[in-house]
Amino acid sequence: MSETILTLDRVTKTFGHGTSAVHAARAISFSLQAGRALALVGESGSGKTTCARMAMREYQPTSGQILYKGRPVEGAKSDEIARYRRSVQMIFQDPFASLNPAHTIAHHLRRPLKLHRPEIKGTDIDSTVRELLQRVRLDPDLVAPKYPHELSGGQRQRVSIARALAAKPEVIVADEPTSMLDVSVRLGVLNLLNEMKQEMNLGLLYITHDIATARYVAEDIAVMYAGQIVEWGSVAGVIDNPQHPYTRLLLSAVPDPDVRFEDPKARLRPEEVENIRRRSAAPQDEIVELEPDHFMRMV
Repeated sequence: MSETILTLDRVTKTFGHGTSAVHAARAISFSLQAGRALALVGESGSGKTTCARMAMREYQPTSGQILYKGRPVEGAKSDEIARYRRSVQMIFQDPFASLNPAHTIAHHLRRPLKLHRPEIKGTDIDSTVRELLQRVRLDPDLVAPKYPHELSGGQRQRVSIARALAAKPEVIVADEPTSMLDVSVRLGVLNLLNEMKQEMNLGLLYITHDIATARYVAEDIAVMYAGQIVEWGSVAGVIDNPQHPYTRLLLSAVPDPDVRFEDPKARLRPEEVENIRRRSAAPQDEIVELEPDHFMRMV
């Protein structure tokens, strides 16, 4: 069985107080294992990015705990925190906003090497920069001296992946990594993430609103709505046999290439959709195991 690297154990994040409090995440639990990907799926505002930012320690949980290889991160020693920050790296949604326009691509890759891998010195730094660019299928001679604005969106996202890999991480948190890219280049980036996961034995948290891509990237899936994970398990089990009304609602929005015209009678009425959302948003602690490795929060 794969090693469990990162665990969120009943983690809750609340912003504000009293009646105006926003419960961005409610009792979230999941684990990331070496060589496997978990797809965290849900619409905008469901709490996915809040989970990512807690995993990155940008947000501190209101309750619950984050475990790194079985040990709580909160209260860890400074050297353990530094190791955690190196081990858990993030790829952001907007590759242009995540790169400093005033610096070259080579600078963006040298910096994490100097911060996280001090054993690499002198000319070895430039050699490693070349290796990182080659790993993400970019030509070092063409790309390294350029600035972010001189690259395409797909190239910038590959640079972001190379920068994350520079720290030699054990976990990659990819927050909607293809949503701002042209459709023609999305598959290449997803292929690259799959390769990195397998070749480097990485744990991958793949955050997306597009449930259709989850099967392509991940082995496990968790469907999130209104701050709760409502259904989770193996990708095949959840997508092929969805049981929670919200999961079915998400899947109903995925176009079927084999169906040329949709039957209007098969569409959910607006009041039915609203009812599903209302029921799914209600806090619920009761969980049922539908089949091995397939769970659902009751509605």
